[in-house]
Amino acid sequence: MAKLVFGLNQSLDGYVDHLEFAPGPSLFRHFYEQVRDLTGTVYGRRMYEVMRYWDEDRPEWGAEQRDFAAAWRSQPKWVVSRSLKSVGPNATLVEDDVEAVIRGLKAQLVGEIQVGGPDLARSLTDLGLIDEYRLYFRPVVLGRGKPFFAGPRPPLRLVASELIGEDAIRLTYVPA
Repeated sequence: MAKLVFGLNQSLDGYVDHLEFAPGPSLFRHFYEQVRDLTGTVYGRRMYEVMRYWDEDRPEWGAEQRDFAAAWRSQPKWVVSRSLKSVGPNATLVEDDVEAVIRGLKAQLVGEIQVGGPDLARSLTDLGLIDEYRLYFRPVVLGRGKPFFAGPRPPLRLVASELIGEDAIRLTYVPA
């Protein structure tokens, strides 16, 4: 059975705006290793559109960015959207009965399935489907943006903490 995990890089004040601040080298390497080992990712429309950046190599990228892009492209993706009409390579559009689709993926697959996007995570939290939350805090204050928890924070229990590089800490929680 697969585990559904929601984790994002965020500011100290709880915002997850990837366009406002990027992970440092150690955290980027951590995310690369994580993506490389995933069973797949379930995206909401907006986060999927942000991540489509990795669909094609760019001349300014270094080796680490190319490695991340290759790992991201190789992973299956399920995109939850009623407005998109199609999705890119190695992706499946999920338009209806999200709960049944996610429950089916969790039952059929093994490993970790990442959840991409706070709004989707809120819906999946409300359905009781997220098994683990990973909050990656960085010493940045944005004062605005999309919060990690798009709705009321669910009751959680801290199960681990880890320093990543020089300026990031990951707090891992499970539903209480």
